[in-house]
Parts: sequence; C-alpha cells; structure tokens
Amino acid sequence: EDSHVADELYKKVRILCWVMTGPSNLDTKARHVKATWSRHCNTVLFMSSVENRSFPAIGLGTGEGRDQLYWKTIRAFHYALKHHGEEADWFLKADDDTFVVVDNLRWILSNYSSEEPIYFGKRFKPYAKQGYMSGGAGYVLSKEALRRFVEGFSTKVCTHTTSVEDLALGQCMEKMGVLAGDSRDNLHRETFHPFVPEHHLTGRFSRSFWYWNYCYYPIVEGPQCCSDLAVSFHYVDPELMYILEYYTYHLRPYGYRHRYQPPKPSILNTAAQTERTVMATVNVSQPVAEEPNASIKQALSELDGHTETNNVTKAASVRKPADNSTAPTQDSQG
Repeated sequence: EDSHVADELYKKVRILCWVMTGPSNLDTKARHVKATWSRHCNTVLFMSSVENRSFPAIGLGTGEGRDQLYWKTIRAFHYALKHHGEEADWFLKADDDTFVVVDNLRWILSNYSSEEPIYFGKRFKPYAKQGYMSGGAGYVLSKEALRRFVEGFSTKVCTHTTSVEDLALGQCMEKMGVLAGDSRDNLHRETFHPFVPEHHLTGRFSRSFWYWNYCYYPIVEGPQCCSDLAVSFHYVDPELMYILEYYTYHLRPYGYRHRYQPPKPSILNTAAQTERTVMATVNVSQPVAEEPNASIKQALSELDGHTETNNVTKAASVRKPADNSTAPTQDSQG
C-alpha cells in the first residue's frame, strides 16, 4: 500500500493520545484500544486511578466513578504536559470505549498550528458561549490550548466546578481564551461522533432526545451524517473495535477511486518546498512560525505530584496493523 502521505503527516502532526480508563477496564476494554487505533498515535498514555506497571497505566491518585472524571482529566492533562509536552503538538483525550481514526484527525489538525489556542471535538452548545466538546467522542487540544488549561488552574481562573468533565473543560477553555474549533469537513459533515456508527447512519433520534438540543451544528441523519474522513465514534465495544480497524485500514473496493478528495494539507506542500530549497542552496533561512489564520484571530478576539515512570507507549515509525491476538473470542460474550 502507498501510505507516504500518512507517514509524512505522522512525522509533522505529532499526536499524544491519552485514554481514560480504570483498573477494572484494563483487560476488558483498554487492551483492545491498545491493540487497535492507539497504535497510530505518536505517543499513547493510559490514565487510571492507580498505577499498573505491567499494562502499563499511569496512576492519577483519584477515585473511580463518574464524579471523578474531571479530576482524572485535570490530572491527566497536567501529567501529559509536564512529562511529555515536548513529544507532541496535539493532545487527544479519549475514553476506553472510543474508536479514533488518528490519521483522519491528523488531516484536520494539519490545517492549523499547534501554537494557536484551539481545540476540536464534537461540539455541543448549551452552558457555554462558544459551546464545548463532547467527552465521549473525544477532543484534542493544541499545545497552546493545553498550556492555557494548565495555567488556568495555577492562576485559579479555572477550578473543579463540576464533575461533568466535558462541560467543565469547555468552560475553562472559554475563560482562558481557547477557541472551540469547527472540526467538520469542507462539505460540512461531522467528523467526531458521540455514538456508534449505526446510530448515526441508520438510526433515527427521537425528537424528545436530548441530542437535538445539544448539537451545535444541524443534525443530519443517514449516510450524510458523517464525513468520509470521520475521526471518532463512541460506545464502541471490543468486538467493534477490531471491525472498525479492519474497515478503516484493510477493506478496499477494487478499482474504486474515493468520491471525497479533500485538499492536500498545506503542511505537506510547505515541506516539499522546503526540501527543494535545501537541495538548491546551503544558505537556508530559519522557517518563521506560522501566524494563526484570520478567522481564528477574529474568533479569539470575540471571546470576552507525579513522577515519571515507564508508563508510555511510543508508536514505531512504521505503524503496525491491529493485534488480533488480543481480540475477544465468541466464548467471552456469554
């Protein structure tokens, strides 16, 4: 297969993925994340309440349960910046039942600078002026957004106001001047999804369902619900993890040219130009940091103790397919 574009983005758009899990979920859920989509991240961290050196998982010293989700999120992001801040440009939070197509996420992020204060996810609208990102669908912070999140707690601009993790983080982002970005593709189709694929593709949400009142962008049901470059789905069980990994990286229709041909990331054009310049002359000037684009500038102007252990997985330069040896057997579903 020809993966040179994905391989180039892998080097230039470095993503640290941290997965929220717990001691009882390491074997039933987290190990299947470890065997499938997380292998495409540049760095992977599994965050739990207690340390597990053999998995490995980082112990955050919290309790378990929904009322602990925001504490775990706060401590996990602090840990990621302190111990791995130089290893990545973007920092993704996902649950242990979220499936992420990391290469599609890189395509979205490649159009932005990690020095811009911005974050992306499935955007909800209530309780925050600019909305906030659904926790279950996962969300990704630029390095500057992460710095501001951590700074918010050191300056006490942000506090643990509620156990509703995604809302609380979104409110902190807003206070710290971090923009809630639009992660839809250029056909305005969503990329982050809070449910399994079948619910978006074939289901019909009841008009009384809370989802209608929460979505920031218009809901589309049926095949146009989701971008061809979808990034995430939630409530994914272990069996579906392997199915989605297969559909994403292995299943191909013979002789078919994909209908959706998004623009090539500008970062790759810049890289090619830089390479040609280096070959042409020895006197190469240092690249200038990219300025945030005008739309982001405008949007921003409108916005009023852990120790390092060997608890990190770094993806190899050549990413591997899913490890199906860890896939659950049918007998395990009894």
